[in-house]
Amino acid sequence: MEFAELILTPKLDGVLLYDQLSDRPIDGTLCITGHHLILSTRKEGAQELWLLHQNIDLVERKPNIVNNILEGGTIILKCKDLRIIALKIASPQEYFNISNSIEQLSNLEETRMLYPFFYIPMYNILEDGYSLYRPEQEFGKLLANGDEWRLTTVNSSYQVCPTYGARLVVARSITDEQIIQSAAFRDGGRFPVLSYRHANGAVMLRSAQPLAAPGVTKRCRADEAILNAVLGRSKKGFIFDTWAKGKSSTTETDQHYSQWKKVTRPIGQFSSVSALLDSFIKLMEACNDVQCSSDKWLTRLELSGWLGFVLNALNAACVVAQCLDQEGSPVLVHGGKGLDTTLVVTSLVQIILNPDSRTIRGLQALIDREWLQGGYPFSTRHKHSCYTPTNQRRKSSSATFLLFLDCVYQLYAQFPCSFEYDHRLLVTMFEHSYFSQYGTFLGDCERDRVQLKVTTRTTSLWSHLNRPEVVKSLLNPLYEPNPAVIWPSVAPISIVLWSELYTRWSIDQSQLKINFGHIQALVSREKDLRSRVIKLRRQLADLQREYQIVRSEKNGNDSEELHHHHHRHAEMDDPGDDGDEESVSSDALGSKVRSR
Repeated sequence: MEFAELILTPKLDGVLLYDQLSDRPIDGTLCITGHHLILSTRKEGAQELWLLHQNIDLVERKPNIVNNILEGGTIILKCKDLRIIALKIASPQEYFNISNSIEQLSNLEETRMLYPFFYIPMYNILEDGYSLYRPEQEFGKLLANGDEWRLTTVNSSYQVCPTYGARLVVARSITDEQIIQSAAFRDGGRFPVLSYRHANGAVMLRSAQPLAAPGVTKRCRADEAILNAVLGRSKKGFIFDTWAKGKSSTTETDQHYSQWKKVTRPIGQFSSVSALLDSFIKLMEACNDVQCSSDKWLTRLELSGWLGFVLNALNAACVVAQCLDQEGSPVLVHGGKGLDTTLVVTSLVQIILNPDSRTIRGLQALIDREWLQGGYPFSTRHKHSCYTPTNQRRKSSSATFLLFLDCVYQLYAQFPCSFEYDHRLLVTMFEHSYFSQYGTFLGDCERDRVQLKVTTRTTSLWSHLNRPEVVKSLLNPLYEPNPAVIWPSVAPISIVLWSELYTRWSIDQSQLKINFGHIQALVSREKDLRSRVIKLRRQLADLQREYQIVRSEKNGNDSEELHHHHHRHAEMDDPGDDGDEESVSSDALGSKVRSR
């Protein structure tokens, strides 16, 4: 298929663009390419619209019919970055041509036809983002010791677990045969693998739940061995189930996992991951209704249930973090297939406990390790977003990754000085996970990306973000490195709406940007003043040293002069043997004897 076949009208003048935040439409020329929708105008100060087709979630048509005659119409584009754009076209034929082209180009099924495979960066790539965060680098210190952990390639052909990576870190005492047996016991073959090792030695594993299908054995000694291998000195471990109670939730039997305590912390009472997207849809419906009264707004916000999911996720992560940090006990986190709520919790635990995860590169490493190598199906989950009606989207669509990013935003909001990055990096991650010129989030797992040859045919998002000029734009001006664990408040009143994302297209954010600019200016001014203070202190110290040297030299000269003066004076006053002066001596009893 050629893109030209889908583009019936490549260029059209006199198109009106309506934006949510603009009172007046923009009159310009609309161009359609294989991957972009471009609207440009000759007016000064007016910005061009460059919209990736992949960003479009839904195309709505509103034909303009006058006296039963079609006179063009309006095409409403609802995008995955949450904005809503309207294009008004006067010509009936062009209206149909353009709306059909946009709909087809925004729903390409062939991944190799997407923009990342055609994008050529116009800058020098300083480092290959695809090779930055491999398991051997991420767990290098543990593997270097060689005592407890090893790197296994048992899944090199992706047959043991299709959604895991080719290289995995497992306990050294566990054989590849035991791994294969454990994979057969777990849903989707997702056997327990190392997710994180805390500073005190306590480890966190993640996996899928045990299979509950008829005929499947309810016991797996190899699986028990994998868990018991990480107990170490701890007499007990914890198994956290992040899925809802019910038929869809299965867990390990107490009899066979006697040293492991079961804890249930469901993020939500839902039977399908699509329930998260349903909640997100209701949230955005409320955020886009700017005419809504305050009472109705609060009611709709509550009924969406979104902030409740955020609260539950943070609460579950805090409990797991406490077991690792305060109990020093190992933890296995699972839930359902281990692809959604499990990854939300294991990722948040690391941000709470590990200060490295609060840096820009640390967040990249975390997302790469837990979500990309962990097999989160980005292409499937993000095929549709909150504007696609329920009857038009797949049940496998979800907003799990967004839930994680929202939780990170909550942590950032409560600890604004402990994160090297701010909300801008989180928004960037959100957008690129749905549509991008980079290949990082393509496919559903590592196996898909290998088949697509993503690492050789596309550019990594990390290569882009780590460029000095880009990193600079994502830095939090208030950042002060904090090596401590951050314990967030999980009281409902502490959870806030992420307005920088959810309402950025419906409510003017210009004042927030101005305030942020003031903060950056103040912090920059403070840094300059600190530098001047340090420089002045160094100058003062240098002057003090010079003063001491000069003073020492002067005292030395004065001392020599005084010694010389005293010597001369002594020669002048020495009575010698003249016998003209009285001499005084003492006898043995101390009485003075005067003689002449």
